[in-house]
This record gives sequence, C-alpha cells and structure tokens, in this order.
Amino acid sequence: MSRKKTIMVVEDENNICKFINALLKTNDYTVVTAPDGDTALTMIPSYVPDVILLDLGLPDIDGLDIIKDIRKWSNIPIIVVSAREHENDKITALDAGADDYLTKPFSVEELLARLRVTQRMLARIRTSLRHKRMNLDEGLEKIKTYQSKDLKVDFEKYMVTVREEAVHLTNIEFKIIELLSKYSGKVLTYDYILKEIWGPFASEDNKTLRVNMANLRRKLEKNPAEPEYLFTEPGVGYRMAESE
Repeated sequence: MSRKKTIMVVEDENNICKFINALLKTNDYTVVTAPDGDTALTMIPSYVPDVILLDLGLPDIDGLDIIKDIRKWSNIPIIVVSAREHENDKITALDAGADDYLTKPFSVEELLARLRVTQRMLARIRTSLRHKRMNLDEGLEKIKTYQSKDLKVDFEKYMVTVREEAVHLTNIEFKIIELLSKYSGKVLTYDYILKEIWGPFASEDNKTLRVNMANLRRKLEKNPAEPEYLFTEPGVGYRMAESE
C-alpha cells in the first residue's frame, strides 16, 4: 500500500482552510494546516509535506517571503492559492520559487488536477533517483569521517561533534547520520533509508524516520527551520550537505 501524500495548507481564513482540508482528506491525502507563515516555517521540517498550498496574504509574513525562505533550503513543491489575480502577481510568485499558481475562487477539479501534476513530477524524480542509487556503492566502505562547516562525524569512533562539542545521538540517529554522510550531497529516498536502517521488512510508513530526522535537526542545527546540514527533498527523501 503506497504512502499517502501529505499536503500542508497555509491559510489564515478558517472557512477556506476547513474546505480545503475536507476536500483533500476525502481524496485520500494527509493534511496538516498552518494559520500563518511563522507556524508553517516551524512545522515544515517536522512534518515533511509533499506539497505546500500557500496563501500569499497571511497575517504575519507575506507569502512571497515564505517562498523565498523555503527555497533557501528546500525544493518542496509550492502551489500558491491566492486572491491576487493580476499577471504580475503570478509572475512574481513563480520567479520567487513557486511551482504553480491557482487563483481564488478555484474549482475543486482544478485544485486536484494541479496536485496530480505535482505527484507525477515527484514520481519521475523518484524513479531517476532509484536509478542513480545503483551507481553509488563504490568506495563507501573506505570513508572514515565526514565534515561540513562545524559538523564532524567520525564513523570509527562513533562520535559526532558540532562546534567541537560532542553530541549524544541514539543508535538509530547515528546510523541515519552515518548513512546520509557517506552519501553526502546526494538524495537518499525514504524507502532506501528505511530499509538500510530498519531492514528489508521495514514499514513503508516514514513517520518513525521523520521523527528521528526532526530530533537530529534539533541536536545538530542552529535553526532546524533553516538547516545547514540535513535537507529534505519532499516526496523523495533526505540529503546531507556535501562533505568539505
């Protein structure tokens, strides 16, 4: 059974948020909601949504600034859902990093169609990554350490330090960091990580992986919402900053 896609709805108008929430759940999506930009930016690293539906007119942060912020550390697909209907507004949002733009009021069919297009795009990316994975096994056993900025991982000593201070990790957390570090700069799919860490019979549900990644970000990153080391490729997997 395939994993349900998670959609984050960033919308301050309660009635619209409830409508989209009900619509998506009826169509077999998992939905998380955020009433403002600050909440959304805090939630994204933990919930790892596959797609963000973003209103531009939020009470605290303009949606354009949210797009620019997310694009500093993630390529998560963003579909703008806004009442701003002028062509310049659409161009500005797309240039800022949005993947699509839907004008309010919108039809149910159009919203679902836009999401299906995004799913097909992500499926193509995952297929390409699976093919690349087959060519990345040479020489990994020779790698003994990883370093990027202030983060150091010593595989032989089973030690992780940030700014020269030791960081305590659980056994699972260290295995995840070791795996991502050895493939630094490359995206590892959710399924690949699950099977490498938890074995060939691991559940396809990546909730446990998501929780561990959130814990790792809290332990290693200065600001988990703007990671320097652990990056999410929504709908695909995770990527470690390239080793220096």
